[in-house]
Amino acid sequence: MEKSSSFKYCTQQSDLGFNTTDRRLAFSRQASYHESTKPFLSHTISGIDIPSGVSYFNDKSFAQPNKFSIFRALRSMNRPMKRLFILISLNVAYSTAELAIGLFTGRVGLVSDAFHLTFGCGILMFSMFAMAASRQKPDLAYTYGYKRLEVLSAFTNALFLLFMSFSLAVEALHAFIHDESEHKHYLIVSAVTNLLVNLIGVWFFRNYARVNIVYGKAEDMNYHSICLHVLADSIRSAGLILASWFLSLGVQNAEVLCLGLVSVVVFMLVMPLFKTTGGILLQMAPHSIPASALSKCWRQATSQENVSEVSQARFWELVPGHVVGSISLQVEGTDVYSILHFVHGLYRDLGIQDLTVQTDY
Repeated sequence: MEKSSSFKYCTQQSDLGFNTTDRRLAFSRQASYHESTKPFLSHTISGIDIPSGVSYFNDKSFAQPNKFSIFRALRSMNRPMKRLFILISLNVAYSTAELAIGLFTGRVGLVSDAFHLTFGCGILMFSMFAMAASRQKPDLAYTYGYKRLEVLSAFTNALFLLFMSFSLAVEALHAFIHDESEHKHYLIVSAVTNLLVNLIGVWFFRNYARVNIVYGKAEDMNYHSICLHVLADSIRSAGLILASWFLSLGVQNAEVLCLGLVSVVVFMLVMPLFKTTGGILLQMAPHSIPASALSKCWRQATSQENVSEVSQARFWELVPGHVVGSISLQVEGTDVYSILHFVHGLYRDLGIQDLTVQTDY
């Protein structure tokens, strides 16, 4: 492989005071350090010092952060963003009307439901912001780009729905202990209206209404979380409607049974998304690549003639569909480029798009 490939290799000795066994200048992209009388990097006892006034990034592929580009992306909304904006507008209008009616009539249940919808609208607005921000290119502040915002948005939606499941379980337990089912019949109108609004959102994101969906990219995870959000709200409204109907028929503890069932269903729907998004944010090993395949690649790299040790093999998902890894090789001899070429090809065939290889002598 030629020296213009993705891994750079520094072999100079006298100009900067480092010999070929010092790997701190590996992958260096500085092109003109021979022309300067003052070294770009100076070696001290405490480490490596960078002179003031010298930019850390010289790569033109990184742009300066532009805060206004996110607002431009919001103005040029794509189809999912427009649908989400319509859904948020409907929920805001409905929650405002419900809050006004609750305050005017003194119905605490309506006021509580209005605040619940308002908080849910805030979560959906963050999802729309993540859609817009994820379209921005990498810059000096976020060198990997903004795609992980959509993973964070999906995790936030999942966390909100788990909290809703827990609150429904507490509400059902409270109704069972204090026998307060009969005073909430007036919520039937609110539940029907909320159900109709959320069914529009379910229709908008119906392609992501499956539980165990395979995420090909970060957008799929965000869209799935939005669909689960409106679907869980729809199930909650349907549970309240069913409980009111059962109470009108004289069924005892109907609200306890319906709210408890809704709590369990929401928990089961959201838990797979919560595990997946949490695993990505915690940089767990990618589920798309079996551990046995990673072990096989590690053995093949170790079996190379000039490789004495392979260590610090770390692999994680940056976003769904983009796996990042790093590995350290203990090398004997001078034929380093053939080893790097072999290792890069080995892990690239496994599905790792971004691999950093560190070589030590």
